[in-house]
Amino acid sequence: MEGLLYLEDGTAFIGKGFGKCATKVGELVFNTSMTGYQKILTDPSYKGQIINMTYPLIGNYGINETDYESTGIHAFGLVAREIAFKPSNNKSVMTLAEWVEIQGIPGIRSVDTRMITKKIRDEGTIKSVISTEGISLKEAETLCGEAVLRQDWMKEAGAGAPRQIPGDGCKVAVLDFGIKTSILRALAAKGCAVHIFPYGTTAEEILAIRPDGVFLSNGPGDPAAAEAGIQTTRGLIGKTPIFGICMGHQVLALAFGGRTYKMKYGHRGGNHGVYDAGTDRASITSQNHGFAVEEQSAVAAGLTVTHKNLNDGTVEGLRHESLPIFSVQFHPEASPGPNDSAYLFDRFLTLMNC
Repeated sequence: MEGLLYLEDGTAFIGKGFGKCATKVGELVFNTSMTGYQKILTDPSYKGQIINMTYPLIGNYGINETDYESTGIHAFGLVAREIAFKPSNNKSVMTLAEWVEIQGIPGIRSVDTRMITKKIRDEGTIKSVISTEGISLKEAETLCGEAVLRQDWMKEAGAGAPRQIPGDGCKVAVLDFGIKTSILRALAAKGCAVHIFPYGTTAEEILAIRPDGVFLSNGPGDPAAAEAGIQTTRGLIGKTPIFGICMGHQVLALAFGGRTYKMKYGHRGGNHGVYDAGTDRASITSQNHGFAVEEQSAVAAGLTVTHKNLNDGTVEGLRHESLPIFSVQFHPEASPGPNDSAYLFDRFLTLMNC
């Protein structure tokens, strides 16, 4: 089966296809993680995106029953230099290729992923077509030209209805933009009773359960398109402690009157250095975002910058000057080797004081 990756500027990569015989149009991004492909593909924050993995061999430990961030794959496609068809792991229940096919996602291998990564770094993320259906370059060009990339995936990436995870500790209300299972596990591990609310829930509905704190989750898309989420967050400010991660961090900044902007190629991987001004220490963090908070707008809105990215100086953390509210751009629950950032969940519990 032939695989085709066609970029909006006319660049085409032809390799071998795997997974589902299908065609998808999405935003082409790259991820630098060496492991964690199952978690990456099931992370709702990747909805609408085609992921180019920079590490040359993907799938060598197969697919297991536990490394899920949601019930299925949210990414629109997978690009790899090489994939393993004979995984070595006693927990493996199927190969990556088998799983991707079951999930209905096309993949392409045996292409120069370094060249693709360099192109994205030079020119930015780009609308692309991934196909394993044998379509022509002309057909791919037409599909790519006609498609409009959605920016509001957060409206459907999360829970469709309220649900709960029981616990004896703090009552945490989660506003779900497309939350990762690892975050819910981290909150549950602290004993929290977690109440998950879908996108569009009002501040009044959340406050009606009398939460000890509110968590704003990660999610896909442009944070500025999350109008309802921003409005809900505004209604929660000053009423309860708030902790935001990734999309939640950006929505929080927008709710205070800050601004966000689209990055050239974003941060996606498990090796991003972040400096914490409060502890005067650096951490290695896991990240997945294509937008960032504009620093001066956040400061003008009464927020203090607490964390910065050591590679490009972008804002990685905020806290309010007087209210029990803080957020980070990275994923402290992901633990890409070290557990450097796990203390942030303890900080949230301290603010809730329960």
